[in-house]
Amino acid sequence: MLEIFLKTLPFFLLIGTGWLAGKTGFFPAQATAWLTKFVFYFALSAMLFRFAATLDIDELFDPGFVLAYLTGSLALWALAFAVAKWRRLPLDQAAMEAHVAMTGNTGFLGVPMLVVLLGPAAIGPVLMVLTIDLVVFSTLVTLLITVARQGRITLSTLIPLARGIVANPMIVSMVAGLIWAKLHIPMPAPLGEFLALLGAAATPGALFAIGASLAERSAERLGPAIWLSTAKLVLHPLLVAATALLIFGLEPYAAGVMIAAASLPVAGNVYILAQHFGVAAHRVSAAILISTAASIATVPAVIHWITKG
Repeated sequence: MLEIFLKTLPFFLLIGTGWLAGKTGFFPAQATAWLTKFVFYFALSAMLFRFAATLDIDELFDPGFVLAYLTGSLALWALAFAVAKWRRLPLDQAAMEAHVAMTGNTGFLGVPMLVVLLGPAAIGPVLMVLTIDLVVFSTLVTLLITVARQGRITLSTLIPLARGIVANPMIVSMVAGLIWAKLHIPMPAPLGEFLALLGAAATPGALFAIGASLAERSAERLGPAIWLSTAKLVLHPLLVAATALLIFGLEPYAAGVMIAAASLPVAGNVYILAQHFGVAAHRVSAAILISTAASIATVPAVIHWITKG
């Protein structure tokens, strides 16, 4: 356990460094926004493209893997939604809480950290989890909030939603990399070195940006935020483990990567979504802050359990 903790510690120290820089005002909110944009559009996209371009696309898509992750995540989504409705929250807030409970920081934290900790073979499963979160669950919460606001779904609603998914740089870079892999195009050495150099900035940049953005978060609405953080850090990996290992019988390594991805704290982009729609922004902000702080202890515990079989 101590060995795993020490391996994950540098990642969380980078987050802590960003938080300290943001909290002291040395790294202002405007700088955080521009660093996040650089990581999102350039460094992380280069990393994802390079990773995807090296995959065997014929072996990447595993229906059992997709169904196992969807089943476990949807079970948690339904539970969080039911708890929110039991608390008599309106549809839009219930949908947002359900989204918070199962959307992990796979892009900015999971991709760089899990590939290092679990090995290069983790690339495919991590990218699959990231794609499901971005396409399936982001679409689901957007549609439910739209129904809550407008009472129905129209073509004018679906077009911007589809455009947002297609234009997401993480999806674009992964799809472009997979097409490159499918066509078996050789990677020119200068291009490979360029992508490796730019992609190397993704890990420190993303982790520093996560920490700096946490400096702006407030710990309001602690009760719901603690519940959502517990659901994300504890219930999500447990439910995914149950569906992956007990129901679908996935091979241990792929199941382990999926469980590790499910154990990640709440994603920062959920706050952007909550702020955009004006739904439970303070609750989401507090859940991101609490889950990220608590994940310093919970993520190493999950990875220790995975790596020790």
